Amino acid sequence: MDKLLRFLGMRYATAALMLVAVAALYGAATFTRPGEASEKGREAAVEHAVMVCPGHEGGRLAVQSLTQKGGGRVDTTTTKGGAAVASMTSPGQGWDKDTESGEESYTVRATGPIAAGLEAEQTTHWGSGPDRGLAGARCAKPGTDLWFLSPGPVSTDRLDLYLTNVDSQTASVDLTALSGEGPLDTPDGLAIQVAPRTTRVVKIGDSAEGLGDVVRSAADLALRVRTTSGRVAASLRVRAGKKKGIEWLPQAREPARSVLVPGVPGGAGQRRLLVSVPGEADARIRIQVITSGGAFAPQGQDVLDAPAKTVTSVPLTGALSGKAAAVRLAADRPILAGFAADRGADVAYGAATAPLAASGPGVVADNRFDSSLILTAPSGAATVRVVTVSAAGKSAPQDVEVPAGRTVEAELKPPGGDDASYGAVITPRPGSAPVYASRVLATGKGEDYLFTVLPIVPAPMTIRLPDTADSQTALTP
Repeated sequence: MDKLLRFLGMRYATAALMLVAVAALYGAATFTRPGEASEKGREAAVEHAVMVCPGHEGGRLAVQSLTQKGGGRVDTTTTKGGAAVASMTSPGQGWDKDTESGEESYTVRATGPIAAGLEAEQTTHWGSGPDRGLAGARCAKPGTDLWFLSPGPVSTDRLDLYLTNVDSQTASVDLTALSGEGPLDTPDGLAIQVAPRTTRVVKIGDSAEGLGDVVRSAADLALRVRTTSGRVAASLRVRAGKKKGIEWLPQAREPARSVLVPGVPGGAGQRRLLVSVPGEADARIRIQVITSGGAFAPQGQDVLDAPAKTVTSVPLTGALSGKAAAVRLAADRPILAGFAADRGADVAYGAATAPLAASGPGVVADNRFDSSLILTAPSGAATVRVVTVSAAGKSAPQDVEVPAGRTVEAELKPPGGDDASYGAVITPRPGSAPVYASRVLATGKGEDYLFTVLPIVPAPMTIRLPDTADSQTALTP
């Protein structure tokens, strides 16, 4: 009995000593760690970036970095791997190259300070033939939940979705869509497998993966790309019809109750606003158009009652009277918004964006032909500084004044005065109200006019790190 009591005493004494040691360790860590016991999330500089240029018919790839302290490296390769097509190591550099083949997608990877604000684009120009058109795309970042507002198969000859997996594990993608008649309920388009470091092309309306026959009668679409494992970069290409234009559609901004769609181009042709309500409840939406003459509600179109889980098309041609514009929408439910425009022999599309003053400047990597900016300051006056840059050097800064509640256009000019492509950096000046921007690239006249619109998004300069706090669970297995 004495031996048993001694054994139990030693056992509990050992356990007690272990608890004392853990408590002492936790106390020491609490009193010796720098800072407070908990820390709110903070901003950190971007030091990694990945973008995918979809390829297809080839075209010009262009990459532009911002001038800033620090180094790093940018490599452009085919997505399947291999030697770099091009590399950059100096912030402020730009690079462009015409690709001969459209069979490959290209991946741009950046590390170090040069990754902050990096922009990459793909631009295609076909002056003749069945695919005549000028098309531009921002090279897509991999994600897990992406949206597009698009014309449907009934309005196009071809609608192709390019899904690229830049990672080492297979990605599984669910593709769903909304139309003017409501959701397109079908099991087709679910569990699409995209192998590592490959691009898969999904033909919307022409294959089971592309939602099958149910989508063929849709005039407009809100297309959602979600992954159940992994992530993908997504790009959507439209062929409007033989010699009627080609285009890459911009990704739509995530659903929100207040959105602004910049860069509706001026001139001849039709203009349509596209609005989608992805939620379960109908939305009441107030519409305001902002032109060089001011902000106003289109007559008879100031309020739109949009059904849930649909896409609604609103004609804007009469309200704009050929003027460049932005469209501001305020809704009682989260919505998606964009526009469709046609002029001459081509088509172009736009999407709602965040303002440049929110988190960084705007960067455009490939400017040539006739390049111009459409700038809108909906809530207050803004001054925007524009600098163009190429291998020939930088232009003198150009300050563009944007009055409150107005849209203005500003021509872009190459710093060297030649026809070479060049980058542009658009930076709101201190004290400016939020300003929204798009770039219009155009060539030709009359029925030979070709154009493309690129919504300009804030260059990602920082990321938000999550909150941290002390926890005893860090000391226990």
